[in-house]
Amino acid sequence: EVHLVESGGGLVQPGGSLRLTCIVSGFNIGTVTMNWVRQAPGKGLEWVSSIVSPDSRTSYADSVKGRFTISRDNVKNTLYLDMDSLKPEDTAVYFCSYSINRGQGTQVTVSS
Repeated sequence: EVHLVESGGGLVQPGGSLRLTCIVSGFNIGTVTMNWVRQAPGKGLEWVSSIVSPDSRTSYADSVKGRFTISRDNVKNTLYLDMDSLKPEDTAVYFCSYSINRGQGTQVTVSS
């Protein structure tokens, strides 16, 4: 059974940083494309970043490029999203995803 559990969200001031973590069970994340997506209040899902297997090639939405970094630890079967220079418009619930599977999400709020 597939499980994805996100954590690491919180309240941070503009310009601050957070690291999101997604612990995965039920499949090996090193063999698939993993994604981070987000949903801001009152808006639809927005793709944020992907990491591809097997070469770990990464891609980012223009809105986060240069500020966010996706990575994974295949031994721990864990996906990460390092977020720097956070902006109020980054406020959203962040989900890790594989295919149609998503976790419960973790809330990120950027506010002074």
